[in-house]
Amino acid sequence: MSEEVTRPRGDSGYAPRGDKDAPPSEPRFKGRRRRKVSFLTIQKIDYVDYKDVATLRRFLNDRGKILASRQTGNTAGQQRMITRAIHRAREMALLPFVVIELSDRRDHGPRRDRGPRDRDYAPREQAPREEAPREEAPVEPVAVAPAEEPAVDAAAE
Repeated sequence: MSEEVTRPRGDSGYAPRGDKDAPPSEPRFKGRRRRKVSFLTIQKIDYVDYKDVATLRRFLNDRGKILASRQTGNTAGQQRMITRAIHRAREMALLPFVVIELSDRRDHGPRRDRGPRDRDYAPREQAPREEAPREEAPVEPVAVAPAEEPAVDAAAE
């Protein structure tokens, strides 16, 4: 049999946490990142009304989309409450469904993260079509007879 190097169970190949001599190229986990605190928690807001447009706008991006809870720091319950209030405000025409004019809050160019859908597709340059000149036939005037009125049956009336 060939000699195989076996690792103890649970050994993923990374340096253990207590190993100070581990090379810097190996990943080390320094703990959890601190969770962002919600605006609602800081301001001690228990309920968001759909008429409070100023508060609701804090949870919309520049295109009018609802921000994710990982961006705002909302808890799941707060996110549901905000979403319901935004939907109601949109129905009552207090907030737009779609923002057409982008605000000056973010000054970005066109989105570059999307490439062409079909990467093998290359648009072909088409030469402009040259149309042959059409010869128009002379138009002869046509005589049209005046329309006759239909006969009205007196018995039907």
